[in-house]
Amino acid sequence: MVESSTPHPPPPTSAPDDAWKHTGVRVIPADSLDANTAQTPGMSRAAAINFARVGAQKLWAGTVTISPNAKTGAHHHGHLESVIYVLKGKARMRWGGRLEFVAEAGPGDFIFVPPYVPHQEINAESDVALECVLMRSDGEAVAINLPDLEPVESPEGVKWIDPTHANLPDHHHDHGHGHGHSHS
Repeated sequence: MVESSTPHPPPPTSAPDDAWKHTGVRVIPADSLDANTAQTPGMSRAAAINFARVGAQKLWAGTVTISPNAKTGAHHHGHLESVIYVLKGKARMRWGGRLEFVAEAGPGDFIFVPPYVPHQEINAESDVALECVLMRSDGEAVAINLPDLEPVESPEGVKWIDPTHANLPDHHHDHGHGHGHSHS
């Protein structure tokens, strides 16, 4: 078992003085997200859950909107795991040492980005903003830009296969989706 280097408070042995009224569950209304976060041209991020707003110790969650045809530069998020949930539009993700792999995700799809993986988020649509929910495994805002990374011209499409279902007959061949998973 690996122990965390970050100290965490022990679990409570009794209810706090407010009986959890203001220190228990928090509902963050959509119109009260905090746009005072790191921004990238063509993207708009807003924090919903972080340490400053709700005392979250182990995660960050918020929204990101990417303008049509916009994309990030190559980067990674250090030791953090990231999850992106696509609400609207089509996300194209490139990843790898030279961004040599690519897959697409549409509304209802989840994207998982492991720690230290160089990647790039792209809005694959020319006329629709990409709207996503973003979650990270720590309250830190870690983004390491990789300006010297030279992407390949034609990345290889990768289709994710659930390892618990990899032996099913339907998953033994490429279904011709090209850039991984696609939506009509």
